[in-house]
Amino acid sequence: MASSSSSSSRPRTWTYRVFTSFHGPDVRKTFLSHLRKQFNNNGISMFDDQAIERGRTIAPELIRAIRESRISIVVLSKYYASSSWCLDELVEIFKCKEDNNQIVMTVFYGGVDPSDVHKQTGDFGKVFKKTCARKTEEERRKWSQALTDAGNIAGEHFLNWDNEAEMIEKIARDVSNKLNATISRDFEDMVGIEAHLEKMQSLLHLDDEDGVMLVGICGPAGIGKTTIARALYSRLSSSFQHSGFMENLRGSCNSALDEYGLKLRLQELLLSKILNLNGIKINHLGVMPERLCDQKVLIILDDVDDLQQLEALANDTSWFGPGSRIIVTTEDQELLEQNDIHNIYHVDFPPIENARKILCRYAFKVSLAPYGFEKLAERATELCSNLPLGLRVMGSILRGKKKDHWKSFLHRIEKSSITKIDAVIRVGFDNLHENDQTLFLLIAVFFNYAYDDHVKAMLADSNLDVRFGLKTLANKSLIQVSTKGKIVMHKLLQQVGIQAIQRQEPWKHQILIDTNDISYVLENEFGSRSLMGICLDISTIKDSIEISPKASKRMRNLQFLKIYNSRQDTNVRMHLLEDMDFPPRLKLLHWEEYPEKCLPHTLRPENLVELNLENSKLRHLWKGTQPIGNFKKLNLTASYNLEELPDLGNATNLAILDVSECQSLLEIHPSVGNLHKLEKLEMNLCRNLQVVPTLCNLASLEIFGIAGCDQLRKLPDISATITSLSIVDTMLEEFSASIRLWSRLETLMIVGSFFPNQLLTHPHLVKLTLERSGADIEIIPDCIKDLHGLRDFFIIGCPKLVSLPKLPKSLTQLLVLNCESLETLVPFPSDSHIEDIYFLDCFKLGPEARREIIQKSWWACLPGRDIPAEFNHRAIGNSLTISSKAYGFKMCVIVSPKSEMEDANDIELMCRISISGFPVKNSKISLSSRFSSRVQSEHLFLLYANKLREDDKVEQYSETLFEFSSSSQDIEIIECGVQIVVEETNSEQLLDNDDGSLSDEGFELDESRVETDDDLHRSLEYDASRLETDDGLFAPTFFSFGF
Repeated sequence: MASSSSSSSRPRTWTYRVFTSFHGPDVRKTFLSHLRKQFNNNGISMFDDQAIERGRTIAPELIRAIRESRISIVVLSKYYASSSWCLDELVEIFKCKEDNNQIVMTVFYGGVDPSDVHKQTGDFGKVFKKTCARKTEEERRKWSQALTDAGNIAGEHFLNWDNEAEMIEKIARDVSNKLNATISRDFEDMVGIEAHLEKMQSLLHLDDEDGVMLVGICGPAGIGKTTIARALYSRLSSSFQHSGFMENLRGSCNSALDEYGLKLRLQELLLSKILNLNGIKINHLGVMPERLCDQKVLIILDDVDDLQQLEALANDTSWFGPGSRIIVTTEDQELLEQNDIHNIYHVDFPPIENARKILCRYAFKVSLAPYGFEKLAERATELCSNLPLGLRVMGSILRGKKKDHWKSFLHRIEKSSITKIDAVIRVGFDNLHENDQTLFLLIAVFFNYAYDDHVKAMLADSNLDVRFGLKTLANKSLIQVSTKGKIVMHKLLQQVGIQAIQRQEPWKHQILIDTNDISYVLENEFGSRSLMGICLDISTIKDSIEISPKASKRMRNLQFLKIYNSRQDTNVRMHLLEDMDFPPRLKLLHWEEYPEKCLPHTLRPENLVELNLENSKLRHLWKGTQPIGNFKKLNLTASYNLEELPDLGNATNLAILDVSECQSLLEIHPSVGNLHKLEKLEMNLCRNLQVVPTLCNLASLEIFGIAGCDQLRKLPDISATITSLSIVDTMLEEFSASIRLWSRLETLMIVGSFFPNQLLTHPHLVKLTLERSGADIEIIPDCIKDLHGLRDFFIIGCPKLVSLPKLPKSLTQLLVLNCESLETLVPFPSDSHIEDIYFLDCFKLGPEARREIIQKSWWACLPGRDIPAEFNHRAIGNSLTISSKAYGFKMCVIVSPKSEMEDANDIELMCRISISGFPVKNSKISLSSRFSSRVQSEHLFLLYANKLREDDKVEQYSETLFEFSSSSQDIEIIECGVQIVVEETNSEQLLDNDDGSLSDEGFELDESRVETDDDLHRSLEYDASRLETDDGLFAPTFFSFGF
C-alpha cells in the first residue's frame, strides 16, 4: 500500500527462487541436471526434491515448496501426464498463480506439442487418459484444467532449438529477468523507484549477453543517483557471476600517491569487493583486466568526480567478460563523455505529488499528511524545491513534531538553508574553476530562468567563456538547460550561490546583495572597480537611499543593476541626483518603481541588453534616437504615466517589447512595425491606446496581446508567423485582412469582441476561448469539428447559444459558462479524448446532454441537485463507506452555496480515500475564483480515482471510506455518491492502461497534466496573465491541471 507502513502491505519473502515440476525418468539426469547447473552459476536457488519419498499423493513438503517459490517451471515431457504426483503439483502451481500472483513458465520437452497439452490429444493425451482411469471426476476435471492452462502459456519449445545448452541459457536468462522484476525490501517503500529502475533497465539491455555496456547515471547532488544505483544493484546482482559496489569515490584522487599508485589502489579495492577477498594486492595495472575479462560482472562506480577513477576502473569494455554491466553515477556528464559513456540516464526532480509523498514518508511514515498537516507538508515540500535529499532531511527533522514546531521551523529555514543539505550541495560549487564560480553566482542572482543566448549577450565582452562555462555547470548538474535554452538553477543551489557571496570578504565582492553593504556603497564614495553587479531588494530598506554621484562614477565596471521590491506594500524612496552618471558598461538595468519621469541624459544605452522599468514613474524614456542596437528586451509594464514610446528603429535585435498596463499610452511608435527580430509584443490593458502600426513586416512575431485595449477599433495587419493571439475586452469592430494568412495560429483568446468565422479555419489551433464574443451568437459553426488539434475550448457568456455542434475528437477540456439558454449538445465521438467538462450556470441543459456529460467525463461540473442514478452508493453529508472490493471509482458530490459568493475564493473539493483504515489516495477538483462565484445554486461535481490495486496492496481489504471536503467556507457538501468503475475481476485492463491517459493510443497529455501515482487533482483556472512558456515567449493559460 503506497501510503501505509503496515506490514500487511509488504511483499512476501520467498524461500526458493524456482520450483521445477517434472517427470524424473524423462529429464532428471539430462535436461534438469544441466538446468540446475546453469541456475547455480547464475545464483538462482532451485528447490531440490530428491530427499522426498515419492508416494501416491503429493507430499506436504512439495506443497510447501511450491507455495514458497517465486517461479514455477513446468517441464512437460512425454510421460509427464503419467504421474498423478506431477498432475497434483500442476494443480497446486496454478492455484498459487491465482492466489499469490506467482509466475509460471513452461518447457515443452522431447517432442511434446503445446496443442497436445492444451487439448490432451496425441501421444501426450493417450498417456493422460490412462492416468485418469479409475480416478474421480473431480480429479480428472482439475488435472484437465491445469493442463489446459499450461498449454496456454507460451513457453520454450524443444523442437525450436538446435542446441539444448543455448535453450537452457535462455531459460536461465528469462528466469533472472523475471526475478529482477522484484526488488529488495530495503527499497520497497521508496517513492518513484520503480520508474527509475525501469528506465535504467531499458538502457542496460540485459538481454544482450554478448556485449559489455557502460551506463551513466547523472544528476545534481541529492537527487537520488546513489539510491537508484543501490536499488539496481540489489535487483540485478544475483544475475551476475560477480558484483561489486564501489561507493563514494568522490575525492579518492586527492591522495599523496602518484597517478599510477592511485590507479593500483583503486583496482585493488574493486577486486577485493568483486572477489569478496580482503587485502588483495596487485603489482601492475594489467592484473584486474586479466582476472575479469572472462567473468560476467556487475560493477557500480558511485559518485565519480575524476577521470582517473574511470581510467583505473573501467577504461575499456574488453576488461570485462560478455554480459557485464558497469554503472557510473556522477554529477559531471563530461566525465562520462570523456570515457565514451554515452548511454546516460538523467535523473529528474520528482513531480510535486511524489515530492510531497517522499516528505510524508520520512515525517509521518505514511504517504499522505495527517489531517491538519496538509498545508504544512506542502510548504515544507516547496521549501525543499522537490530535491529528494532535502525532503528526506526535512522530513526526518520534523518527524513526531507538533504543528507549532513545524510552523516555527519552516519559518526559520525560509531565511536560510539546512546545514545538512547545504554541506552536500556546496561540494559541486567549491570544486569549480574561479571563472565558472563567477558564472554560477551571476546565474544565481541575475539569470535564473533566463535563456542561454540572453546570458551570452549579457556577458559577450567579459573574460568569461560563457558557452564552455554553461556546459561545465550543466555537466556538473549545477544548472539545467532545456532543449530551448532555458537555464534553470535549483533553489537550493541558488541558495548556495547567495551564501557564497555572503561569505566573501567585502573588498573581494564582485556582486553585492546585502542591503546594508549596498546602501553604504551607494550613499558614500566607496564604489569598487571590481564590482560587476548589484541586486537590491528595496523592501528591506528601512528609510531611504540617496545615491552619491561619486559612488556611481567609481563603479565603472558595473554591468548588472537589479533593484526590485519583493513586497508591494512597502514605500521606499531612492533619490537620484541630477548629475548621477550610470556606469558606461551597464548591460542589465532592472529597476522596479523607477522614481523619475525620464531616464537621465547621462545614461549611455549602447551596451544595454535588457531594460526593465516595471511600475516606473516614467513619462518618457528619452528624446530622439539612441544607439540601442544591443537591446533584446524592453519591459515598461505598469508604467501608468508613460505617454509615449521613443523611436526604437535602432533596436534591430529587440525580441521582447512589453508595454502592458501603460494606461496613458495613446500610440505605438511606427518604428515598432520594422523590428524584424521582435518575437513578442504585449500591449495588454493599455486602456487609452488608439493607434497601432501595421505589424505585417515583423517576420519573427509569434505572440501578440491586446487584452483590455478598449479604445482600439481595428486590429492591425499582423505577421503570418503569429502563433498566439489574445484579444480580450477590446472594442474591435473589424479584423484585418491578414487573418487568412495566420496559418501557424495555435492559441486564440477572444473576449468581448465579435467573432469572425474565418478563425475556425486555422488547422493548428490548440486552445480557443470565446467569452462574451457577441451577444447575438446563437450557434457555433459546424466547421469547428475540423479543428483536429483543438484540445481546450472555453465558451463564456453567450446567453443566446442554444446548442453545441459536433466537437473535434481531439478535445480534452471543455468549459461552458453562463450560457443560460444552452439545452443540447451533439454526443461526443466514441473515440473522443474528452476528460474534463465544466458547465456552470447552464440551467437549461436537457437530460440527454446531462447524461452525455456524466458518462463521457472523468472530472466534471454541472448544475444539479440530484445524485445521478449510476452512482448507486450514496449518502447524505460528506462521507460514505462501501464494502465492495474495487480498484477504480467515480465519485460525485452535490454542493450548495451558503450565501451569495460576490467575492469568492478558489474552490477545491477533495475526496480522501481510505482502505481498511489506511489513507491511500486523494482526488481533487478545483475552480479558481474566476469561476467559483458562478456557483450560486446547487452544482454536481464529478471526481475520479483508480490504480488502487497497483499502488495500494492491502491484503485485509474489508471496506473503502470516501471522505469529501471543501477548501471554501462558502459552500456546503450536502450529498455524495460513488460508482464502481472497475471491480477486482476486471481491473487489470484499466490498470495496465493507466499511464496518465484514459484514452486510446496516440493521445498525449501536456507534461503539466500527466497523472502520477498518488494525488489526483483537477484544477480549472483562467488567467491571461499566467504567461511564460518554455520557449521564452508568452501565451495565455486556459486550464491548469495538476495531479
